[in-house]
Amino acid sequence: MTVYVDDWRQWARVGPVETRWSHLTADDADELHAFAAALGLRRQWFQDHHADPTRHHYDLSDAARERAIAAGAVAVTWREGARLRRLARARADRT
Repeated sequence: MTVYVDDWRQWARVGPVETRWSHLTADDADELHAFAAALGLRRQWFQDHHADPTRHHYDLSDAARERAIAAGAVAVTWREGARLRRLARARADRT
């Protein structure tokens, strides 16, 4: 299984933090939660997409994005991230 971080880097204010934000995703939800916890992310920050589990993610500030990459997350472009989600949906549809 793999954890990914994209390069979306959308400028936004989330609570008191104003910075650029990206997405932390993974092939497996348990792996995603474990990796996020190791980064110090709170489970309540998880973006749960019930209708489409391939869209599950955590938002990452630029600083957290750098920590995630240093901890082993695979850096992908946002387009590569979308392609990975399409492939995961296709695999799920076949089962």
